[in-house]
Amino acid sequence: MINATSVLLAQAATGDNDGAAVGGPDAVAITLQINGAARALRVEPRLTLAEVLRGPLDLIGTKIACNRGACSACTVWLDGSPICSCMMLAVDVGTRRVTTIEGLAQDDMLHPVQQAFIEHDAVQCGFCTPGMIMSCAALLERTPVPNAEDVRAAISGHLCRCGTYPHVVTATLAAAKARRE
Repeated sequence: MINATSVLLAQAATGDNDGAAVGGPDAVAITLQINGAARALRVEPRLTLAEVLRGPLDLIGTKIACNRGACSACTVWLDGSPICSCMMLAVDVGTRRVTTIEGLAQDDMLHPVQQAFIEHDAVQCGFCTPGMIMSCAALLERTPVPNAEDVRAAISGHLCRCGTYPHVVTATLAAAKARRE
């Protein structure tokens, strides 16, 4: 039976891999730029960024729900843009900067979106909350004065079983206002 590992091993043995580095199936050394710090570790090439964040890096704020990019609970920033971290292999991150929910706060000061989510009851069970906050904070970085439609578009890929969407919109607009004042 032919599988991906046997294909990679065959390519490595014959040199037929278009010059691409072949890694695995054993753990490989990578260095990730996480929340402003370089983190060197060894990971299996099959692990997603979400799995590495929650596993060896112990950054459990990033949630894994669907594990197929359909719910956005695992949203982090990659070079400032929100991505579903369950859809990217950790070995593919390279030198790009990863920001997680843990990296939004500065020292003991919550990010304005984090604070607004608390103040406007945009947190219910909390499972979707980190991903929602990451997308809403990214929106405010791109669009300092968003409207409600901008917020709805920013969270359009997020699934919230508790239905906090109206509170998320209110909280994000309040955070934008607070940042301007």
